[in-house]
Amino acid sequence: MAAKVSEEDLRKALTVEQTPSEKADPKKRWVDRMMRSAKQYHKICPYFDKKTGNCFIKLLSGYKKARCEREGKFDGCPVFIEYLENTYDKITKEGRMLPMDFRDLPMFI
Repeated sequence: MAAKVSEEDLRKALTVEQTPSEKADPKKRWVDRMMRSAKQYHKICPYFDKKTGNCFIKLLSGYKKARCEREGKFDGCPVFIEYLENTYDKITKEGRMLPMDFRDLPMFI
């Protein structure tokens, strides 16, 4: 005999559980959206110089060593994530609308 599962139980089982902080943190959601968008358009970090192996974000931020330790891989890169978080703060502080796509980001900076 087959067990019956209510639609509500099925819906709960199929939905991905998110913590309340993930739902409520618009900054993290926006940074994740920009990372997904950047991955869609770029195979390596758009701020990585292949010739020298330097990171343009580090160069502009004033780091003493601008060498990229991740060899251009930007998925989970702390420098890239920090850059996106700082950009989010800057844009929201000015009261402007956030870009929805990574390619639109240079227009807002």
